[in-house]
Amino acid sequence: MSNPLQGAQFVLAAHRVSQLPADRGAEVAFAGRSNAGKSSALNALTGHKGLARTSKTPGRTQQMVSFSLPPYKDVPVSRAQDAQERLPLAQAEGEPSLEVRLVDLPGYGYAKVPQELREHWRQEIDRYLHQRRSLRGVVLIADIRHPLKEFDRMMLDFCFATGLPCHLLLTKADKLSRNQAAQALAAMRKSFPDGLHATAQVFSSTAGTGVDEARAAVVALLRQPREGVHQDR
Repeated sequence: MSNPLQGAQFVLAAHRVSQLPADRGAEVAFAGRSNAGKSSALNALTGHKGLARTSKTPGRTQQMVSFSLPPYKDVPVSRAQDAQERLPLAQAEGEPSLEVRLVDLPGYGYAKVPQELREHWRQEIDRYLHQRRSLRGVVLIADIRHPLKEFDRMMLDFCFATGLPCHLLLTKADKLSRNQAAQALAAMRKSFPDGLHATAQVFSSTAGTGVDEARAAVVALLRQPREGVHQDR
């Protein structure tokens, strides 16, 4: 199966929301604790091993990092059917092109950084989630072996309150048996409150478990129509 997220490229690393690319098009944010495997997941999904920095020291992502995906206009109209098979992001004939991006949010909750920087991250992530009009959904990364932490719950609560779609990747599934992973996934889905626009799956960047499913979920979020705008803060 072809990779619809292939061709992702680093654009910039922003210390503040105001430094991100122009707020147009569509983007999906990746959020999660610093030790949950967020960078590895991004690399696996895009098929680019060096796209997001990975390290044995959690918390190396200390800015909002924006990655661009190939614009829709790069897909020749004359090959629309083939393009739909290779790149599900492609626009239908006659529709305008759309800029698409992935945004890696700073890892939270584990990094050994000054309290002042932690507070800066908290404020900027909050501002990003509330103000970013091109944001179509969140991919939340969490270690399948552990219960959701406070930050994870806060992110789900935000998505619930604003109606923002969320896809939960339960990473490091290769550390569990297939039966254990299935039980963890079922328990997670059962814990979602009614009305939460969230999906969940097991995932392992090491074993390749769930990679195609996750790619399809990201594409679905990018193609999600924008319903309303978050309140500015």
